[in-house]
Amino acid sequence: MPTIAVDKADLWERLGQTYSTEEFDKLCFEFGVELDEDTTEEVEAAIKKGLPADRPQLKIEIPANRYDLLCIEGISRALRIFLGKDQPPNYRIVHPADGNILVTTMTPETQQIRPYFACAILRNVKFTERSYASFIDLQDKLHQNICRRRQFVAIGTHDLDTLKPPFTYEAKPPTDIKFAPLGKPIEYTAQELMSVYEAEKHLSKYLHIIKDSPVYPIIYDSTNQVLSMPPIINSEHSKITLDTKNIFIDVTATDETKLGVVVNIVSTMFSEYCAEPFTIEPCKVIYPDGTERITPDLTPRHMMAHASYVNSCTGLSLSAAEVSALLTRMSLHATVSPNDADELQVQVPATRPDILHECDIMEDAAIAYGFNNLPDTFPATSTVAQPLAISKLSDTVRIEWALAGFVEVLPLILCSHEENFAWLNRKDDGTTAVKIANPKTLEFQVVRTSLLPGLLKTIRENRSHPLPIRIFETSDVVLKDPTLERQARNERHAAALWCNKTAGFEVVHGMLDRIMQMLEVPRISSSDHKAETGYYIKETTDPAFFPGRAATIMYRAPAKKSKLTTIKAALGAVKDAEIGTLGILHPSVLEKFEIGYPCSALEFNLEPFKGGIA
Repeated sequence: MPTIAVDKADLWERLGQTYSTEEFDKLCFEFGVELDEDTTEEVEAAIKKGLPADRPQLKIEIPANRYDLLCIEGISRALRIFLGKDQPPNYRIVHPADGNILVTTMTPETQQIRPYFACAILRNVKFTERSYASFIDLQDKLHQNICRRRQFVAIGTHDLDTLKPPFTYEAKPPTDIKFAPLGKPIEYTAQELMSVYEAEKHLSKYLHIIKDSPVYPIIYDSTNQVLSMPPIINSEHSKITLDTKNIFIDVTATDETKLGVVVNIVSTMFSEYCAEPFTIEPCKVIYPDGTERITPDLTPRHMMAHASYVNSCTGLSLSAAEVSALLTRMSLHATVSPNDADELQVQVPATRPDILHECDIMEDAAIAYGFNNLPDTFPATSTVAQPLAISKLSDTVRIEWALAGFVEVLPLILCSHEENFAWLNRKDDGTTAVKIANPKTLEFQVVRTSLLPGLLKTIRENRSHPLPIRIFETSDVVLKDPTLERQARNERHAAALWCNKTAGFEVVHGMLDRIMQMLEVPRISSSDHKAETGYYIKETTDPAFFPGRAATIMYRAPAKKSKLTTIKAALGAVKDAEIGTLGILHPSVLEKFEIGYPCSALEFNLEPFKGGIA
């Protein structure tokens, strides 16, 4: 969850009350957020030592879907309403007095890269240094959260008095774009900017979003002055300062829903600094197909809730009027329906996009009532959950292998690309492993397709333990699957590894036999076509294993009874599936994992057996 840092004295001033750390921690808990840290002691210690120090701050952990709490303006406003000191504000759209609404026209080329656009204007704003810093920080917090590091949405803010409407939102080849970016005194082409910003840590992480596109998004005013090249940088010409009075907010996006959320949050949070608080001037956006839209849309959403539903979920006995009063404390306007005493008509403001269903309204009512105040009751009936077949099967394997003296390990499901492929002497064909698009470290590049890398790394980190080392794991691997909507599937595997002065092929072979015995799967011959079910092993060539010391595990699943299967069985037409491998690991594999003793390994897929678990 995101964490925001707010000035402690500023927050106390906004709340109209001073709290001790314990008191504010309790208030945060009641409201549904968490006080993470109070830096007062650190600041005082630094001052005593004669070191420079910032003002004391409170670091507050915010729910990931509460974008309205990502700045001091939003959280102080919400807390005052929660404490009953204020009523929820009425955010209003105010058209310009002369009727000349600002227009932004989109060109068809923008549909190739960032096809959605919205904007808003804040008039007669009065900034202080702290409110200005908060304005910038909110944009950064949104960029890192709902905007997904500007991939889905990018925000730009400009001094409207330096620009001449109407505006155009275009997409041009990078060589055709030239302007002076924020913080730079000279002009660059967009292509040159990509090279310049590769060395800047703050902006280099966003370059990949548009770098390979044939066109880059760009916003111009009527004099061809650049406002912004989203999602990378604004122009120096229209930069915001403490003296800025009229602010133009532009938002570009690849997701229309997130576009509306972001433009609403930015404009409403800082509309309190307008000469007429909580007013926003709208703009007109003309899309390439001629569609006209007025943004932002601050119309409250109308939802229905029922006191009986709230009571059934919380164990309370509240009337609709009492629930309405609770919802008001959470910035929701609710009234009792004149036609149904149990029904509530709830108006959800533009600042609460997290309210999606009646259960969200119920949750807010419970927060306002106080989770600690809810009655403790036992359910009228007690039930025991039934385990999934694959979970029950996994537990069977775990118990048997643990009884055999093997120790269960739980490595991470992410690993490096080399560990998953090259270190096992296997090649990546591009159709198997799910790769992390932007990994933070080299150790977490792919989702594992085998349990062996994790077991081998565990052996490496425990080389000081006495031999033999016997470990196992039953867990999921992830494989690409283009037939599924999510393009990937989980597959439950079981793997065991034996490390000793001798290879111990017979040990892992015995581990396989024991599990098959427990699953009542008989061992059969590969030439036995009459057996309905069973397993056998046959020699194979796997680069992860020593040549001539590797075997494939073949499994013949019991056929469903039908006339066709009877005929196939009579003709000897059986289909055996390869479910895993076992053998002595190749010395080069052990060398890469820094293991100095021979190892034998077994890994197989558990999924084919789950149908036989009762």
